[in-house]
Amino acid sequence: MKSFILLSIVLSVCGLRSVEAATPPNILFIFSDDHAQHAISAYGSKVNQTPNIDRIAKDGVRFKNSFIGNSICTPSRATLLTGQYSHLNGVPVFNRFDGSRDNVAKHLQAGGYYTGMIGKWHLGSDPTGFDRWIVLPGQGAYWNPVFLVAGRRLTIEGHCTAITTDLGLEFIKTRPQDKPFFLMLHQKAPHRGWEPDERNKALFKDRVIPEPDTLWDDYATRPAALPFNEQTVARDLTRNDLKLVPPADLKGPALAQWKNVKPMELVVDGKTLTGKELVRWKYQHYMRDYLACVQGVDDGVGKVLDYLDQTGLAKNTIVIYSADNGWYLGDLGLYDKRFMYEPGLNVPLIFRGPGIKSGSVPTQFVSNLDLAPTFLDLAGLPVPASMQGRSLAPLLRGESPAGWPTSFYYRYYHDPGHHNTAAHLGVRTATHKLIHYWKKDAYEMFDLIKDPTEQHNLLFSSEEAKKPGVAAKFAELKAEIVRLQKQYKDEGQYADPATWPAGSADGPFDAYKPSGIKTVAEAIAATAAK
Repeated sequence: MKSFILLSIVLSVCGLRSVEAATPPNILFIFSDDHAQHAISAYGSKVNQTPNIDRIAKDGVRFKNSFIGNSICTPSRATLLTGQYSHLNGVPVFNRFDGSRDNVAKHLQAGGYYTGMIGKWHLGSDPTGFDRWIVLPGQGAYWNPVFLVAGRRLTIEGHCTAITTDLGLEFIKTRPQDKPFFLMLHQKAPHRGWEPDERNKALFKDRVIPEPDTLWDDYATRPAALPFNEQTVARDLTRNDLKLVPPADLKGPALAQWKNVKPMELVVDGKTLTGKELVRWKYQHYMRDYLACVQGVDDGVGKVLDYLDQTGLAKNTIVIYSADNGWYLGDLGLYDKRFMYEPGLNVPLIFRGPGIKSGSVPTQFVSNLDLAPTFLDLAGLPVPASMQGRSLAPLLRGESPAGWPTSFYYRYYHDPGHHNTAAHLGVRTATHKLIHYWKKDAYEMFDLIKDPTEQHNLLFSSEEAKKPGVAAKFAELKAEIVRLQKQYKDEGQYADPATWPAGSADGPFDAYKPSGIKTVAEAIAATAAK
């Protein structure tokens, strides 16, 4: 405790937290799955309002340029824990994370924090570095979900978002009072399946969602990968995605096959829909369910913030909201993530708490690589050299450190894989982006100032590509990719799927035994007694 008091003095002088705090700050990290940055009203959403997430932004810092290094669930979570790109942390796709690896929770635990992990884990191995954990197996279920606790399966009745929120609150209420806490509170929503709770489903039932300008994108200047992808609103939403009701007599494999059909013609209210009319109908149904799931997450954030405010814990608790990857809300005609285009590359990242500048919107480039170093720095703990990111603490204080990165490196591996998204890597700067589909040896380059929706590939026409300004920028960005690969020690690992590590992020958890637990209170008691 003496070291905590000394640390309190040092950090208070540095402005990281309030002078009144006698211990290092609590850190509450709220993480959602597939939450698009542009589905948050603090980020200027045109499709919904998120008043509770906005509370964090209003009282703290909202990062404008927050990126993801590999826009897909499991790799993102491995980077979150390790502060490393996929080629170093061993999780380029849906691989099992090696729990023996160093991770941020282990450092915080060793530094005196009481650590917790609640909700969607999706790393295929038991969480390590956590004093208490309750996680979903694989993707988990929206309704009456199974949770895992050190060898046991707990089926808890209700909606997953509300249950995860309540488990988080119970963790905070029942934690040891003599230690600061670090809690990773991870929601399943709004991941695909898009099954909202009944209240929010009713709220969006009759909403008309504005269509994005690029819903009808024809990919005219980007022929290398986009025309072959299988995550389009027009072609790839299934009957299950659209919540179509199956015939009553279908069961087993026949029912599963029926649900996976991608309808290109539907009879709705006695009218046969095809073509653009059907696409518009699909878009509305997809977005209503997705946004209703987001609203449930926002409700949960509000419930947690209210508790922190009412109990006085907010005075010494840093709250962070983010998501595991970006998401397409019909942008470029797509749903899902994966591609390096702006909706998939950008993620929300918002902080509030002691020592954090209120209402600040930094424009510096930040990413999920930076989160683990930031947690440690805010806790007053050293950042190991193995972490490739930088602490965001100076930016949170409103400073503008010299030498901050002005470019960002991205790499996506899952090819062949879901949605037929071609493997690619690239670099993003303040003004331009270069994407290289390395298996196809094809490039795309965009001027993000003149073309923010990435409709015009400057390299599509050989005549345009040879123009001095375009050719010079192409050479400059290729050189920057090489420089960043050297900096981040990416020497082509996992380019061949045969070299990917074995093990699935969806399990196996066969050794976990079922229990009779059905309530949040029982689940918390079980973890405390493990």
